[in-house]
Amino acid sequence: MSTSSNNIETLDGVMNGLMSRYRERVPDVNGIIDAMIADGVIASAGDIENDHIAFRTMGVPNLGIASFEKIFLHYGYQKRDEYNFIEKKLTAYWFSPPEPRFPRIFVSELRVHELSETAQQIIRNYTDQVTSDPVDALDLDDAQAVDAFLHQPLWETPTLADYQTLLAESEYAAWVIYNRYYLNHFTISVHNLKAGYNTIGEYVAFLEQHGFKLNTAGGKVKISPDGDLRQSSTVAQMIDADFAGGDTYRIAGSYVEFAERLVLPQFRNLSPESVTRAHRREGFETGNADKIFESTFTSQTGK
Repeated sequence: MSTSSNNIETLDGVMNGLMSRYRERVPDVNGIIDAMIADGVIASAGDIENDHIAFRTMGVPNLGIASFEKIFLHYGYQKRDEYNFIEKKLTAYWFSPPEPRFPRIFVSELRVHELSETAQQIIRNYTDQVTSDPVDALDLDDAQAVDAFLHQPLWETPTLADYQTLLAESEYAAWVIYNRYYLNHFTISVHNLKAGYNTIGEYVAFLEQHGFKLNTAGGKVKISPDGDLRQSSTVAQMIDADFAGGDTYRIAGSYVEFAERLVLPQFRNLSPESVTRAHRREGFETGNADKIFESTFTSQTGK
């Protein structure tokens, strides 16, 4: 095997680990898959194309995108466009996969230095425990080691008081201080489903018919200015979180996203069976993503 095929095999292992733990933690994933199978939309979970997965990070020394990206660049992902979320104080990039069967990756980081002194101090009390880039010490050719790393604590469990202080200023900060690198969401490619379900409008109707709660920030369907990227998401599932000192509190976990990427204008004369990923709207949209982030916010989870 060449080095690249070794990398692809390792990437498969990492993705399988991420998805198996995510499905355990987010009951909506299996609920949606079961509903799709029951309605004859798909025969099995393997029929779903995963449009992208997303991770959240802290923009501090030894962590953030600069550290995290090393993992997936190693497997052949390529860094693409930058996005700036001014109000939420976030920077993000997306990464294109080495093969079309793998999901795109969307990684965001909190610009910690833009927060209040109080919030910065709380975050640093935890992240300063990381004194060197942990990815540099990781064997990136060992899928199990990488999978374990993405699910292990990087700093000690926060106190409930610290979590709530952060929550009041930056819900993103609060999410990351507890959830760390847990997969934030995976995304079903709606446009590759069968007719009757392959537009975001039809798919949202299917979800609501089955009782799934959707993020309504910016509308149930978020549409890019060019109209060619349409996204929706469930509201994050609440989890019982155990905090330092024995406190338990219900907080936002992860959620499921849905994306429809329309065929680009110059390719709309193609027959449906000849359309590939290369013919569809690529990348992301700041306006859409800004509202999708709110799937974990109390304005949505508290509805």
